[in-house]
Amino acid sequence: MTTSADLTEEALVEYIAAQRWYGSKGREVAHAAVVDCAELPGAVVALVEVRFPEGTHDMYQLVAGDHLDGLAEPRVARELVQRIRSSASQLTRDGGTIFFQVIEGSAGVGTELSTVRVIDSEQTNSSVVFDDQLILKVYRRLEAGINPELEMLRFLSEHEFENVPRLHGWYAYHGRPAESTLGILQTFVPDALDGWELALDELVDAPERFLGRLGRLGEVTGAMHTCLASDAADPSFAPEEPSLESLGLLTATIDEEIAGAFLDLPDDLEALDPIRQRGEEIRDRLRERTHAGTGGRIIRDHGDFHLGQTLWAPSGDWVILDFEGEPARSMPERRRKRSPLRDVAGMLRSFAYVASAVEQLRGSAAPSGWEERARAEFLDGYLSSVDPLLVPPGPEAFEKILSVFELEKAVYELRYELSMRPDWLPIPVAGILRILEEEPVTT
Repeated sequence: MTTSADLTEEALVEYIAAQRWYGSKGREVAHAAVVDCAELPGAVVALVEVRFPEGTHDMYQLVAGDHLDGLAEPRVARELVQRIRSSASQLTRDGGTIFFQVIEGSAGVGTELSTVRVIDSEQTNSSVVFDDQLILKVYRRLEAGINPELEMLRFLSEHEFENVPRLHGWYAYHGRPAESTLGILQTFVPDALDGWELALDELVDAPERFLGRLGRLGEVTGAMHTCLASDAADPSFAPEEPSLESLGLLTATIDEEIAGAFLDLPDDLEALDPIRQRGEEIRDRLRERTHAGTGGRIIRDHGDFHLGQTLWAPSGDWVILDFEGEPARSMPERRRKRSPLRDVAGMLRSFAYVASAVEQLRGSAAPSGWEERARAEFLDGYLSSVDPLLVPPGPEAFEKILSVFELEKAVYELRYELSMRPDWLPIPVAGILRILEEEPVTT
């Protein structure tokens, strides 16, 4: 079995740098060390600090068994689940504590775990499925504070929102480096279809069928936002009226993102030509919309809402996943209250992506007008179920603020595709052009 003494700097750097969840690939590592750890029966849970030459650092969770990749060993994964079931805490080497906590009513889950498999598609975390009934999600890159996903799932479960996998428990570290959520245990939804893959498949084979599903997705999204705003006694979730200061911060933040994105657009990418010299025009359009006023309320939101964060369950309904928020944003940013229209904009942008990506990934064009119909179906469902106090009153105000968040998302996509998938640049470019071509706001 691996012990804390085996976690040398050389072994840590070699292992962590090779993992899909390592977020700093290509950067030189100046130093790596275990800052605290706990030895469980047959396993080690370690907090590893990775330092870089410029003085910054990241913190990662390592779970080791006979090998450094301990989660691939069934007995190690089972040990974490059994600890959560029994709410058994564990002191660490340097005086910290790993707290394991079961949700009331869930102590009976996972008493017999026969089949154990790791999900290979995870990019930023690691997940293990037990008997197609439970899933343990282990957070790899750690930040101080409660993970938004744990906070959101606890709230939604306590308030009986049914379109999320039930939360059964979690484990967290409290000690000198930081207090951080380490992982969560949830119900696994077997035989569910990933929302993004389902959209691609049905755009080819049954586009009308998928459009029919989107009204229900809008209803579920509206119900989620209504639930998240339902407890005025909980300061972390109580809905708030947006202040002039919050509107100014929103404008300044998006304006800064636009300026950064347009600062050094490559000259050799033809896909950028339609927006290449229009950075100031885009910033003007942003100011028009935010200065036109706002409405509704700010609440806790999903934070990274798109088709890939949804499942179509065998029960014939949508399930919403992954409440961590955008990984590139800090923990305080991800926990900040925002307009629920930010989630709505994220999903609308996802429709734009699937309508374009279906040709690249499935070799079939989306039907003419499909994206516009998808938007209409989703928005009709959303407005039928969301608490009207949460959104700007009237269609004009609603569309103005929604377009602000669509612009924010499209600029985020532009920066992502520039660095990761230049062939996909036409998708965010088209989204930005759509907003530029809308009628200017008059006040």
